[in-house]
Amino acid sequence: MPTVPYNKDLQAIELPRTRRPGQTGIYRRVGFENELMSIPPSRPHLRTVYDSFQHGLAISPNKPCLGERIWNPISKTYGPYEWQTYVEVAARATRFGSGLVHLYQLANGFAEPVPHGWTVGIWSINRARWTTTDIACVAYNLVSIGLYDTLGPEAVTYGINHSECSIVISSIDHIASLLRNAGNMPGLKSIISMDSLKEPAVSKAVPESALAGPILRTFAADKGVQLLDWDEVEALGQLHQRRHTPPRPEDIFTICYTSGTTGMPKGAIITHANLIATLASSEVANPLSADDCVISYLPAAHLYGRAMEVFLYGVGGQIGYSTGDALRLLDDIAALRPTFLPAVPRLLNRIYARVYAATAKAPGLAGVIARKGLSVKLANLEAGLGNKHALWDRLLFNKVRMALGGRVDKILTGSAPVAAEVLSFIRVAFIVDVLEAYGQTENSASATSTQREELEAGHVGPPSPNSEIKLVDVPELNYFSTDKPYPRGEICTRGPATIPGYLKDEKKTRETIDEEGWLHSGDIGFIKENGTLTVIDRVKNIFKLSIGEYVAVEKVENQIATRLPIALQLFIHGDSVEACLVAVVVPDPDTFPAFVNKVLGEGTAITNVIYQDPKLRRAVLKEIALAAQAASLKSFEIPKAVLIEPKPFTIEGGMLTPTLKIKRHPVVEAYRKQIDELYREIRSGADPKL
Repeated sequence: MPTVPYNKDLQAIELPRTRRPGQTGIYRRVGFENELMSIPPSRPHLRTVYDSFQHGLAISPNKPCLGERIWNPISKTYGPYEWQTYVEVAARATRFGSGLVHLYQLANGFAEPVPHGWTVGIWSINRARWTTTDIACVAYNLVSIGLYDTLGPEAVTYGINHSECSIVISSIDHIASLLRNAGNMPGLKSIISMDSLKEPAVSKAVPESALAGPILRTFAADKGVQLLDWDEVEALGQLHQRRHTPPRPEDIFTICYTSGTTGMPKGAIITHANLIATLASSEVANPLSADDCVISYLPAAHLYGRAMEVFLYGVGGQIGYSTGDALRLLDDIAALRPTFLPAVPRLLNRIYARVYAATAKAPGLAGVIARKGLSVKLANLEAGLGNKHALWDRLLFNKVRMALGGRVDKILTGSAPVAAEVLSFIRVAFIVDVLEAYGQTENSASATSTQREELEAGHVGPPSPNSEIKLVDVPELNYFSTDKPYPRGEICTRGPATIPGYLKDEKKTRETIDEEGWLHSGDIGFIKENGTLTVIDRVKNIFKLSIGEYVAVEKVENQIATRLPIALQLFIHGDSVEACLVAVVVPDPDTFPAFVNKVLGEGTAITNVIYQDPKLRRAVLKEIALAAQAASLKSFEIPKAVLIEPKPFTIEGGMLTPTLKIKRHPVVEAYRKQIDELYREIRSGADPKL
């Protein structure tokens, strides 16, 4: 496969004569100055997601494709991974897809089948039947609508109505919710349970179901909704099997509802050509093979998680599903032993904090050895000598590597910036290549990416082979393309991965994608002389304090959180009527008890009362200040008061997006009273009282 040799000193160039007033010129990756990539060079016949699966099927017909850990209701444990081959998945997708087409024809009273163009909702955690449904939709040119498993009934109802889904495939635990809201979804005609509706109602993916199948069938009949289970639809497809009706590149692959942080999500239209352009780009930065295995845990309804699966089955690799429990994820990884780990910054921060505490912060001789090993390997990394070391890997880091199953050789992170020290630590501690990518739903998760040979942290690489970028002035925040030493501004991207727009929302489409096809990301960044991009923060998450200073709050959170091992989660708040920042800290259950004992005395019971203790809160605030100083943050970027909140922010509670970003507005609303009290404390100079 043709790739461009890695050159850390020249990764992208600014095209001549492309500068305009108020913006930089257009940057393209070295090797792709003349033409952006839209088709994978090693697989030029891939033009659609359908082609991608068919290619994987052709090269790995009898190899494992989709794997799950099966729940044992007697022992109440999950077993080892069990696999379906490519041939088995393909046959099942054909039967299920044929059944869907037949069901749609009957439900709508059509004389002839309507085998393409209509929408199918999918509501479940990641599992084999989620992906099989998606493959079935692709085979018959249906548009899949990923319904976020944790956005709640209101957003799900909106997505079903907005995308005009008449059929929803769901895990059994969501069916009662769908039926309760059926009156608000007049177009919903059929629900298909991924799990058996026969008694006992025990699911492979959902160990305990709230309602048995017969009760749900009665409930559905009362609501006038047809309810079937997966096996029944497969049986229909067996009786009424239909030939595939493959999509064209310009056809819609999916409507991806962006999770957002406020209001109802927007329906981004992702075409087959869009996603194939992203797949093509990945061949340069992150080539995969049939020997690769990935852990699927990032929500499949989100484009990042789904794209990883398309990439893996497009090379005939293996996809193993997590059990859906975040607390069991490392156990799932150990059981699967993947080679490839897609990640998000909050997961990497969590892994970093735990492993750093167990190595560099370990007491006695173990800590001395770990610190020496880390020092040597980090120095080699900075000198460009790679992340492997014959002695220290044998003594220490091969053991650390086993925490991720022992086979992971590449990690891909995206969705938000990661602190440079976290990336460097993970590279040397796990002896793994770490690729960092930048993108969003609207450019099919593909704008920039580093290559596997990249050792320098702190940037997200040059433009992807399928994208070009430029920076546009943001004068109200004092960011200009003429800034020194590097141009700064809002990041704009363009290329074949850019979506055509939002479903039924021309206004939002025009606001996001201009008449020249440039996607305005809402992110602020700068471009170094070698053509690599560094993301500073979101435009909307930069605010001005009453003292006149601007704060990039996500940057501040990331810089402090990576140096604050006592915190599981950190939220920092400020606004234009206040002179300083305040913080909400969710304690890490593994590290915080020892910290409490150190501050309040050995044997202190961890109760809700102690989180309000003024001495403890002052100690936590001091740790935050030390972390901020270690990150070289400015004095106004250091919070001046803290609330300790024992209850974690969750997706289910509406505080996190599916990619684990904090939803700032809901958190502020939930903690408005406590935040106001923190500011009263600061103004009064009083000791903490909360």
